Amino acid sequence: MTIVVLLADPPREGLVGTELAESTPLSPAEAADLYEALLRDVVLAVDRSGGDLLVNYPDEGAIPAAHRTETSPEAALRAVVADTLGGTEDVRFEPQVGSSFDARAGNTVTHLLREEGADSVAVVTPAASLLSRRVIDAAAMKLRTNGVVLGPSSRGRTYYAGFTEPIDFAGAFDAPSVATLATRGRDAGLDVEFVESLPSVESGDDLLDVIPLLRARVAAERIVPDHLAAFVYDHGIDVVFEDGAERIVRD
Repeated sequence: MTIVVLLADPPREGLVGTELAESTPLSPAEAADLYEALLRDVVLAVDRSGGDLLVNYPDEGAIPAAHRTETSPEAALRAVVADTLGGTEDVRFEPQVGSSFDARAGNTVTHLLREEGADSVAVVTPAASLLSRRVIDAAAMKLRTNGVVLGPSSRGRTYYAGFTEPIDFAGAFDAPSVATLATRGRDAGLDVEFVESLPSVESGDDLLDVIPLLRARVAAERIVPDHLAAFVYDHGIDVVFEDGAERIVRD
């Protein structure tokens, strides 16, 4: 069974979703709400899968002073997870260790594989907007016979990275991470496999890809991320094409 590590920040205005706020009609508060919706959908996807969810939260000292509150990052994320799942009994929470994303992800993966004897560990973030139970379970199956399994995203990014053995994580998630992680996996003597490509949500450019796909899936009555879909429709967010260019609009 794969341990799926969700690296997440507490969904606070100005702390998360800043790139979305700068590149879309969303306000900083709405961008933080969108981040929370994405976080909830990833939590649900892992909970519905055969994987075990581990929420990796930042230490209070890692949060910029302007965004610290009386509620600790762990407590804030526990509250979101509890509200999403109806409790946190089956969810593990651990503090992040490291000064960069690469270090935090690498330290957690290496510890779980080497110190706790986990069979496989995967890393995701709330940006994995369309992650589903089916994709998580498909990746877990591939991890039975491959040392590294990657979920490619747009512009060379990676929305899912699974491992059965540690690799050299220094700079491994730098763009283009899908190529870097694959190379590091092969350098470690591991077989590398992939699951389907899915868009991430970190910026307005990402929403240009995600929103039409989301609306198409709703129209076709297909499965969509519940909280992301609710946010898009509640805020009237859509993509229009004018004068040969596409842009995000809202009601």
